[in-house]
Amino acid sequence: MVQIKQKILKYFRLLFYICYSSNNGLNILMKLFENTEVAFKLKTDSELERAYFLFRLIQSQPMVRIGTAVTNFALKAHLPVEGLIRSTVFDHFCGGVTEEDCLPSIDKMYTKGNVHSVLDYSVEGKEDEESFDNAVVIIEKIIQFSEEKNAIPFAVFKPTGFGRFKLYQKIGEGKELTEEENEEWIRVKDRFHRVCKLAYSKDVPLLIDAEESWMQDAADDLIEELMETYNKEKAIVFNTLQMYRHDRMEYLKSLHQRAHQKGFHIGMKVVRGAYMEKERERAEEKGYVSPICISKEETDANYNEGILYMMEHKNMALFAGTHNEESSYLLLNLANKYNISKDDKRMWFGQLYGMSDHISFNLASQGYNVAKYVPFGPVRDVMPYLIRRAEENTSVEGQTSRELNLIKQEKKRRKV
Repeated sequence: MVQIKQKILKYFRLLFYICYSSNNGLNILMKLFENTEVAFKLKTDSELERAYFLFRLIQSQPMVRIGTAVTNFALKAHLPVEGLIRSTVFDHFCGGVTEEDCLPSIDKMYTKGNVHSVLDYSVEGKEDEESFDNAVVIIEKIIQFSEEKNAIPFAVFKPTGFGRFKLYQKIGEGKELTEEENEEWIRVKDRFHRVCKLAYSKDVPLLIDAEESWMQDAADDLIEELMETYNKEKAIVFNTLQMYRHDRMEYLKSLHQRAHQKGFHIGMKVVRGAYMEKERERAEEKGYVSPICISKEETDANYNEGILYMMEHKNMALFAGTHNEESSYLLLNLANKYNISKDDKRMWFGQLYGMSDHISFNLASQGYNVAKYVPFGPVRDVMPYLIRRAEENTSVEGQTSRELNLIKQEKKRRKV
């Protein structure tokens, strides 16, 4: 416990030291993300009102629970609600049903706001071979888009988009596979190599998302194998660190040692995490120690330690996925400290579409590399993703209130 407290204090002191020691530290800290005119310049008045309405709903945990239950029932009962979902929560947090649907929004953000996009095929829960093969085709198409369009600098996919969750879990637990499962795993690995090989040939970095801890070991091992193969000259393959897990710094440091020994670059998307409640519930149910940090403060310190470590070492490329202003300021000032230019392709800031525009557009206006994750897919298939987004917002203290306050400020500014 003492160690944890010392770690938290150390990295919060580091954060404020770096911010305040820069020439314009105090002014930057107080002002950069307050510009709502820049943050919401692409939103019409009606889109701003819709955002206000949605975040007001998301702010209430009871409303999120009720809305989730009602939506799931309506979809399972095949009630005609997709139009309503599409015009409200879907259109705010998703780019469209297909890749082509997303292009107008992507082009608008890039040409008018200098914000890039990462097309995220957000269909979840599919576990048949046809769906896995179809996901590969979609990711290959996105890689082609990325090669052709400066607005789309990355491609991305989830490990369970290419293979069964239970298969990853079994491999991670060290259990012996049946002959049929061995053949299945070969197909999974072939899918990974197929898209990584294409990404390498097109010079398109490829982000691979992290998922639940009890399947992640198998994914980590496979992604490290891919890094060793495709990241000899620079980072093409990126893994994801969920820093609400207290073991991720140890993993990053051990991976760094192996990368140094074997001569490959590390690409890493660093996030706080997306499955906190599920992780804690399973740990309690199964009787093991939860992998999740005991507090938000410990998670914040862990996240900041991760980006500090990556900025201190060469041969690493960082995609900092964060909606946290303090961590964003920390990265800005670390870049300044280590003389990393704003447009260096080894350093990216990332936020989700429909969230934290005050971070994305204000950073981009200063010339930093910024990308929005733009989910897409059929409305019905994307709902699990949207529900998780809503649940995450209610569990992060202050996140939704901050969004609402900024929207209020912009509404007031427009009236004046």
